[in-house]
Amino acid sequence: MPDIVALLQCLDPYLTATTLRQMSRIIPALIAMTGRVSMLGISRWTDTGGSYRTLQRFFHTALPWALVFWLFFRQHLFHPGDTYLLAGDEVVVGKAGQKTHGVDRFFSSLYGKPVPGLSFFALSLLSTQERRSYPIMVEQRVRSTTEKAAAQARRKGKKGKQKTRAGKPGRPKGSQNKDKTQVTLTAELQLIQQMLLKLFMLINGLIPLTYLVMDGHFGNNNALQMARQCGLHLISKLRHDAALYFPYEGPYSGSGPHCKYGDKIDYHHLPTSYLKQVTLDGDIGTAIYQMTMLHHDFAQPLNIVIIVKTNLKTQARAHVVLFSSDLELPDEQLIDYYALRFQIEFNFRDAKQYWGLDDFMTVTETAVTNAANLSLFMVNLSHLLLRDFRQEIPRFGVLDLKAHFRGRKYVAETLKLLPQIPDPILLEHIFDTVAKIGRIHADKPPLNSS
Repeated sequence: MPDIVALLQCLDPYLTATTLRQMSRIIPALIAMTGRVSMLGISRWTDTGGSYRTLQRFFHTALPWALVFWLFFRQHLFHPGDTYLLAGDEVVVGKAGQKTHGVDRFFSSLYGKPVPGLSFFALSLLSTQERRSYPIMVEQRVRSTTEKAAAQARRKGKKGKQKTRAGKPGRPKGSQNKDKTQVTLTAELQLIQQMLLKLFMLINGLIPLTYLVMDGHFGNNNALQMARQCGLHLISKLRHDAALYFPYEGPYSGSGPHCKYGDKIDYHHLPTSYLKQVTLDGDIGTAIYQMTMLHHDFAQPLNIVIIVKTNLKTQARAHVVLFSSDLELPDEQLIDYYALRFQIEFNFRDAKQYWGLDDFMTVTETAVTNAANLSLFMVNLSHLLLRDFRQEIPRFGVLDLKAHFRGRKYVAETLKLLPQIPDPILLEHIFDTVAKIGRIHADKPPLNSS
């Protein structure tokens, strides 16, 4: 059985002995427990020294979580020969009431509408070899009063503009071109930029990072410029109807500025000269196009990859538009890197389902920060524990891990009631047998299994 205390020794120089002792009680309880992962629930599964009061002290102590994430990753999860990407995404946790720090209405993709709750932004390191995501930094997104008022004013302004729109179309007379690389970052992008700079200071060049992968919400020029200011190339997704233009390659007219934009793209008639590959899977044909294109809202040319899927029976057609600021990135890598981004969603799923991201009931800023960071830290720690088990049982999962630790805890508590400890060989057999109760994948697969 893995020794949790030994795994946490890499944090010893940077955390107090009290905090490490509290974590050595809390983490085994988190792995073994059932039910809601609240402070009261955790206290019921802790060993001696893990009372509810101890849980309160831990959750109300400010901790350097960014440093904790990085030290644990560097010691146990980092592979020097691997290639890592940075991924960023937001997770919304539904919360009721008005007292929890940062509670507001945030858009939830699960519900498809804004819901009352908390918003956290997470940066994650994506391993291209392991095909896994490791959370590395988590910050709560708190909307200020000014930000709320500005958002409300924008909504009202859009409505008024639609009703009173008049005058000549196009640019106002006398307007000048603007430098699109000079952008005003939103509060959300400022938070992400601060997180990136803090992460670079922690990593200190140990991992060469080139790409920042984010979903279509960040498929805009402001996010691209934010990434470039941090020395990263952005990989994201554009709207399916994005107005893209081929660079102008015709002759100069002889007067005025040189023409920059050529023909606008027609997604239903893509030039075959840009076709990279075609695959067929049953009745679904997939065509991949790659080209360098321009967009009026972006400051620089974009590396565009368009994935077109066609149902050969019904001729129904759909496409996705991916892009990167790195013009040299091949289409296979761009698609693979963007697909790998979804691993961060599995982190959020595990944190909510198993480690308490949906269950915590704390309200203060420090306690909310600790609860969210602890749940995502457990995602990394569970990856490490599962790695050892999967050497023998490849399909060993989080539910198997929790059942294993729960069974061993039951045996350990039962042994305390016996007047004499059994023989070590018998004892190990008891531990192994009881630990398999409740597992989904309990034994090694047979050698002749397919």
